Amino acid sequence: MNKLLKKILGFGLVCGSFWTTHSYGQDTLYLTFREAVSIAQSKNLDYKITENNLEVLRKEKQVATLSHLPTAGISTNLARQTGQQFQQVEGEIVVTNVTNEIVSSNLNLNVPVFNSGRRILDTQSADLALKAGEKGLDRAKQLVIFDVARRYLQVLLDEELLRIASENLENQKQQLVQIEGFVEAGLRTVSDLYNQQSEVARLESVKVDAEIQLENDRWSLSEYLQLDAGVIPVLEKVNPESERESFLEMELNQLYELAQSNRSDLTQQRLLSDSFKKDMQAVKAMYFPRINAFYSYNTFFTSLDSRSMREQLLRIYPQNTLGLSLVVPIFSSFQTRLDVTRSRVTYQNQLLRTESVDRKVFQDVKLAHQNYLAAIRKEKNAQVQVLAADEASKAVSERFRLGLSSFVDLATANQTLVRAQADQAQTVFTLYFQEVLMKYALGILEVED
Repeated sequence: MNKLLKKILGFGLVCGSFWTTHSYGQDTLYLTFREAVSIAQSKNLDYKITENNLEVLRKEKQVATLSHLPTAGISTNLARQTGQQFQQVEGEIVVTNVTNEIVSSNLNLNVPVFNSGRRILDTQSADLALKAGEKGLDRAKQLVIFDVARRYLQVLLDEELLRIASENLENQKQQLVQIEGFVEAGLRTVSDLYNQQSEVARLESVKVDAEIQLENDRWSLSEYLQLDAGVIPVLEKVNPESERESFLEMELNQLYELAQSNRSDLTQQRLLSDSFKKDMQAVKAMYFPRINAFYSYNTFFTSLDSRSMREQLLRIYPQNTLGLSLVVPIFSSFQTRLDVTRSRVTYQNQLLRTESVDRKVFQDVKLAHQNYLAAIRKEKNAQVQVLAADEASKAVSERFRLGLSSFVDLATANQTLVRAQADQAQTVFTLYFQEVLMKYALGILEVED
């Protein structure tokens, strides 16, 4: 049985080395957190769509601003008339069958003089909509940072857990060598040797599981960043215990006020509410009379006139028209009333969305604060747990060396220590992530320089 266990152990070592070689045989890309965020922003679908929509809002604001200027248009018509033509000859109308070639040109200018402030309201609405779009892009950027941070920290945590598993495996291999020496010296029974061999084999499987988890999370990050097939990201380490920003001294109400002033999505909804309100007021302006100023310049050339084209177009036939037009809406089949109703409903629905986002902001801040406080308590407990487990493991190891403790005591103490170390690593990264989550809930998450 001793030889069988050694063969199994050797097979496990070969599999582990093969897995490691296979994993790192892929193309690697060394990334910092900032670089990972930059790649995600350049390839993230939702972020790119938001960015593209912002370009449309910029054009809409430009059009709304230019609407205060006159509209101008030039038209030219070329025509040939064949058949009976009416001509005025010596005070008489003469009908002849000829071909008449005509060139006509028109220049028209129109400018609204009074429309109950609709142009101003449209311009204000477009400006508010653009600002709302910019806030939406800011929030989309924070979401990308948050998603990258979550996956980035998970990979780093997996690496730390793999390191703990590897160190524990090496320690137990050394322990196996010591027990083999004790058995040969007659200080320990063969059962202790078999138990230690079994423990080493189990830890080999634990290490393999840690490697698989690390590879899976690396591929998840690679997929989110949309890296090329076969490219594995190798991440720059971060120290989750350094440069922490503590929120312990702030009350929930203070955090909520901070979120209200910094959450881009909440500001976006408020700006959209103001924009839709301006739209509703602009549509209501259609109930009132409108005054427009216009100017028209018309001229033409006809082949029935023997004079030159230049003389006809520029001197003989030009006409200038300048005037005002008054439009008084009386009855439009309730179309204006329908437009007003639609704009009012849109505005009211936006108010409901704003209230919903405001409630969500409070919930996000409350949950993030609670999880943050819980993570701090867990980290402190994990520190005590590791210290106690380490001391207990040292004491049991010494007693086992002296023959005063059984293998069960030794294995239990070691497992407790390893579990405590893994829990501590988990709590440290969890607290770091909760700080990221808190900043995201408060709307202050950004990539630090």
